[in-house]
Amino acid sequence: MVRPKKNLGQHFLTDPSIAGRIVDSLPFQSGDTVLEIGPGTGVLTGLLLQKDIKLLPVEIDHESVVHLKQQWPELNDRILEMDFLKMQMDEYLEGSFFIIGNFPYKISSQIFFRILELRQRVPRVVCMVQQEVARRIVSPPGSRTYGILSVLLQAYYQVEMLFSVKAGSFFPPPKVTSAVIRLSRNQVRSLPCDEKLFFSVVKTTFNQRRKMIRNSIKSILLNLDDNFDLLSKRPEQLGVSEFIELTNWVESQQREES
Repeated sequence: MVRPKKNLGQHFLTDPSIAGRIVDSLPFQSGDTVLEIGPGTGVLTGLLLQKDIKLLPVEIDHESVVHLKQQWPELNDRILEMDFLKMQMDEYLEGSFFIIGNFPYKISSQIFFRILELRQRVPRVVCMVQQEVARRIVSPPGSRTYGILSVLLQAYYQVEMLFSVKAGSFFPPPKVTSAVIRLSRNQVRSLPCDEKLFFSVVKTTFNQRRKMIRNSIKSILLNLDDNFDLLSKRPEQLGVSEFIELTNWVESQQREES
């Protein structure tokens, strides 16, 4: 029995029907590589091993790793005992790969930012997160929950809320409802703007989301053209295309300042 560890934010999924729905939500072809983040007691792992895929579980908890190796000896050489956030992907993976997992709630946002860094190699993600985080990710512009992750993930992925999962499906039960979402890479290979600046503009404006963009973006630009209409809006009013427009405008202003 693997003991859930509070410092790792572990809540082990125990409902096999939910596990089946999660695995079935990740379309893949024979021979595809699937990275499972945080397998824990292996409720998803056992189902994934029945598929014709190359499965690589990534688990930071040594006790879980020991359990997984005992339960499925064929995984011995494939379990990566490490922190997904610090993985050097090229050492373990070639080409593209899918991601699946019950993400630890306390680091789910960090995992999504890492997925964004890997976006050219990760065509699809199916994961369980806190329902509040899931709603934020799928929120449209104008929503109260629309934020940094909403914009950045929607720029590169089609995002879908699949289903909710009650606390009773876990041990120990979390104090929140969970939800399963799917990210499917869209056709955008690169945005029509400076992508590094795009990330910076999105983060800077949402860090002061109650302010008009004219005020929040002062840390990036010294001189502001008051005639640019997007400056009078708040960040939650802008969709991806408008953030691209704003980024291109910021870049042109930076060139004039330099």
